[in-house]
Amino acid sequence: MSDRLEPQTFRVTRADLVRYAGASGDFNPIHWSERFATGVGLPGVIAHGMFTMALVGRAVTTWAGAADAVVEFSVRFSRPVPVPDTDEGTEVVVSATVKDTTDEGHLRLALTATCQGEKVLSLAQAVIRK
Repeated sequence: MSDRLEPQTFRVTRADLVRYAGASGDFNPIHWSERFATGVGLPGVIAHGMFTMALVGRAVTTWAGAADAVVEFSVRFSRPVPVPDTDEGTEVVVSATVKDTTDEGHLRLALTATCQGEKVLSLAQAVIRK
């Protein structure tokens, strides 16, 4: 495994937000109503934070090779992911670098997730078994 891991890109559409709302039970109107979202000062409808985190988690499990190889995973939400009402939606790009190796021989990854060139997470990291 190299120091930089191959970036992964995830497309996010309003339809994805509807499916996630149904699965999670989070029907907050900032995730589906343009009028409500802009009314509370957001740039428009935004993706659920936990949905964004799940996309990053999917990238981590791909790099790790298996879900049970992920020992730790944490993020802080720093910026919303606006999702336009288009067929294309938006993209979240997830990248990682190997920060160090733990005493147990696991790899600590520094994670980056961006949308439209802006970082949407901070202090994002994971520890995976080699």
